[in-house]
Amino acid sequence: MKVLIRNLSRSTTEATILELFQAHGSVQSCNVVMDQKTGGSKGFGFVEMPNPGEAKAAIKTLNAIDLEGSTIRVKKADNK
Repeated sequence: MKVLIRNLSRSTTEATILELFQAHGSVQSCNVVMDQKTGGSKGFGFVEMPNPGEAKAAIKTLNAIDLEGSTIRVKKADNK
């Protein structure tokens, strides 16, 4: 299941997100979307978790927590 993480601090790294989600299960991939012009974070990213049950538990637990000074929003990513 692909999970969208929004409202990330610009300093939040993929390693931080990976560690956060691995506490809830196995993570297939993790990436923070970067601005091509500035090289900085755009403030959102994606995590792919192979087990839907673990992904749902991670979404429920991590949505609206404070991460590095920002209240993150976590939800299932739309597959468009």
